[in-house]
Amino acid sequence: MARGWESKSVESQVEEREARRAEQQDARALTPEERERRARLDSLRLSRARTLEQLERATTPAHRAMLKRTLLALERDIAELE
Repeated sequence: MARGWESKSVESQVEEREARRAEQQDARALTPEERERRARLDSLRLSRARTLEQLERATTPAHRAMLKRTLLALERDIAELE
């Protein structure tokens, strides 16, 4: 049983390493502008996820309204970059 679990872990690590290598090769093939666009898009998506989490916990109407406006702006920016 232990060997099977260990081999699955090693297999998973190998797959992750290969995926990272493929991503790095893809990134090198991109132009600097495309890399910048992708980085900006990733940043916007993270901000959107964080804003959604905050919106779920917000209780004050003014805070919720501000977060909703922020969310709309982030979604608009994401749509422009996609």
